[in-house]
Amino acid sequence: MRLAWAIVAGIALGGGLAWWMSRESPEQTSEKQRRAERAAAAQARDAVPALYRWRDENGVLQITDQPPKGRRYERIDRNRPLQQEVRGD
Repeated sequence: MRLAWAIVAGIALGGGLAWWMSRESPEQTSEKQRRAERAAAAQARDAVPALYRWRDENGVLQITDQPPKGRRYERIDRNRPLQQEVRGD
């Protein structure tokens, strides 16, 4: 009978120790939360339609809805007004 209680106690202690060792520390939890918030912000930013501002090989400013390949560009939020005025003069 003592052996049965020792086995049950060992299993209970082992299970409790395994649970204690596998739990996350508060630092790990807060870092995980920060990573999740950054990922959600990036997904929200990518979900907003954007324009891309770049200069072609002649130095002419281009604004397109697709980013250019092999060129530097700036991503512009479509909901933000452009800070440049375009006139047809």
